[in-house]
Amino acid sequence: MGNTFGHLFRITTYGESHGGGVGVVIDGCPPLVEISEAEIQVELDRRRPGQSKITTPRKETDTCEILSGVFEGKTTGTPISILVRNKDARSQDYSEMVQTYRPSHADATYDAKYGIRNWQGGGRSSARETIGRVAAGAIAKKILHIVNHVEVIGYVKKIQDIEATVDPDAVTMEQVESNIVRCPDLTCADRMIDRIEAIGREGDSIGGVVECVVRNVPKGLGVPVFDRLEADIAKGVMSLPATKGFEIGSGFAGTLMTGSEHNDEFYTDEDGEIRTRTNRSGGTQGGISNGENIIIRVAFKPTATIRKEQNTVTQDGEETTLAAKGRHDPCVLPRAVPMVEAMVALVLCDHLLRYYGQCKVV
Repeated sequence: MGNTFGHLFRITTYGESHGGGVGVVIDGCPPLVEISEAEIQVELDRRRPGQSKITTPRKETDTCEILSGVFEGKTTGTPISILVRNKDARSQDYSEMVQTYRPSHADATYDAKYGIRNWQGGGRSSARETIGRVAAGAIAKKILHIVNHVEVIGYVKKIQDIEATVDPDAVTMEQVESNIVRCPDLTCADRMIDRIEAIGREGDSIGGVVECVVRNVPKGLGVPVFDRLEADIAKGVMSLPATKGFEIGSGFAGTLMTGSEHNDEFYTDEDGEIRTRTNRSGGTQGGISNGENIIIRVAFKPTATIRKEQNTVTQDGEETTLAAKGRHDPCVLPRAVPMVEAMVALVLCDHLLRYYGQCKVV
C-alpha cells in the first residue's frame, strides 16, 4: 500500500522513526554483485543525523545489517533485507503532539486517512524512513557503475536566495563532500552554513534546492508512455519528505525560450556517436535517455517541525498553539543530497533492467 517502489528492481521500506528499527527489502537485484555492509554504510553516513552542527543532534550511527540476499560478499538473486536499528529515540519530546497537529506536517492528514497515527517522531512520515531508500540506492549505484560506469552526484544548489554556481558536467563527489552543507561552490557554502545556523538559533527553518547530475547514462532507458524516464525520476524524488518541486534540464526557464533557442541540435562526434550540442532536454527526449547527462533539480520546503510558537488545532478541533520540542534539522538540504541520489539511482537501475529485458533479448 504505497510502500513499494520499482518494477524489476523493487524496494519495500519498513519501520518508524521511534520503533525498533527501519530498513528495506530489495527484490529483483541481479546475482553476483559484490556488495558489503561497509559500502552501504558510506551512503548511510552521508544521510545520518548528528553529522554536523547544521543537522539534527539526534545521535544515531545508523549501522546497517544485511540479513539476507548476500552470501560470501555477493548478491544471490534472492530478496535482500537490510536493517538499521533505532538507538536514540526520545519519544517524550513529542508528548505535546499526541493531540496537537504540527502545521504543515503529516499529523492531520495521517489522522484523516487512517484514523490513527504514530505521534512518536512522526512515525512512518519521518524522514527516517529514507534510510531504507539510501541503503537500496547504494546497491543500485553499484550496479549502474558496473554496467556503464554511471555516476550519480547530487549537491546543494540553493539555500533560500543563496544560489551556487556549479558545473554539473565537471563537479566531483570530493567537491560535494568537502563541506558540511554539501555545496561544491565554497564561497556560497560558507554563506549557506551561516544562514542555516542563524535560522536555527531563531528556532525556525529554511528550504532550498538540490541539483543532481547523472553521467555516462546509457541511451535507451525509459518506457513511454506512462513510464517515461523523467516521469519516474520525478515520482521517485517527489516521494521524498519535504519535496515541493521538480525540474529537468531547462525546467521552467525553458518556457521563456523559443523552439529555435531551446532545441538541442544533433551532431556526430569523433567516435561516430550521435550527440547534442546543448543539453536543455536534461538527458531525456521522448521519455527516453539520449546518452547526455541527466540533470534534475528538486525543491525542498523548510522543515515543518520548528521551535517557534505557531497557531494550530488539536485532534478535536480546539484552537491552540505549539512550539515543538525534539531534535530537528533547521534545513533538510545537506542530508537530502544522498536521498535524492538514491532515488535517482533506483529509477535508473530499474529502467536498466527493463531495457535489457525488453530490448536485449535478440
